[in-house]
Amino acid sequence: MKKRFLPLLVLLFSAFTICAQSTNSKFHVIAFYTAKSDLAHISFVHEANKWFPAMADKYHFSYDSTSNWDNLNAKFLSKYQVVLFLDTRPEKPEQREAFQKYVENGGGWMGFHFSAFALAKSAYPDNWDWYHNTFLGSGEYGSNTWRPTSAVLRVENKKHPVTKNLPKTFNASPNEWYRWQNDLRKNPDIKILLSIDSTSFPLGTGPKEYEIWKSGYYPVVWSNKNYKMVYVNMGHNDMDYEHKYDKTNKTLSNTFDSEMEGKMIINSLIWLGTGKKIK
Repeated sequence: MKKRFLPLLVLLFSAFTICAQSTNSKFHVIAFYTAKSDLAHISFVHEANKWFPAMADKYHFSYDSTSNWDNLNAKFLSKYQVVLFLDTRPEKPEQREAFQKYVENGGGWMGFHFSAFALAKSAYPDNWDWYHNTFLGSGEYGSNTWRPTSAVLRVENKKHPVTKNLPKTFNASPNEWYRWQNDLRKNPDIKILLSIDSTSFPLGTGPKEYEIWKSGYYPVVWSNKNYKMVYVNMGHNDMDYEHKYDKTNKTLSNTFDSEMEGKMIINSLIWLGTGKKIK
């Protein structure tokens, strides 16, 4: 009798443990990614899918990831409080519609680097007006620095939860920095949270002259007051593209090596998962 009863106890204990773990999670995060083209984007996706689970254990949220963009539907998203786009964006009309409804109904979103990219006559054309102009506010991609280099970032809004306990300026990990078509300072819905500090200039090493920024204003983290969202321009690791070190396209930098950058991202996740919209 005891031998028959023991497996039942084990089963009940396992069920209780799973239930307790689910209950202890403050919120649930799902990350979408593609990780098929740019080596630096693939490197970042692999890094993120190791870093976020470790942070989930520490800060008591759950983290799942998927490369199946067809999961971007109402039934699947109903299990999650925060959606991440690690490298790209949805392309199918039904995926885009499901995502728009999700954030319009209060779902949280964080996008990294290439998730905001759009350029006419490219593999990611400027064909989603709501996402790029209304939601992100940035419009079409303008240009970028090269190669990936560190920058000094400046906190522009000290009162927002995303910038909680961040210093006035800090060093970011090496990144390919983007410039956008629209001036976000002129958009009343956009709250610029971090920008590139002028001490970063010249930013980039070229070799092309236009790949080196010598002046200007460049927002790199912002939110839209009409949604629970944060866009983060970081997410492009430096790579051994030229095979100077070996023939394996070695990763030369990691995004989450910057302590303050990681803190900002965790601040963002906690706000998106548990906080309220900020007008």
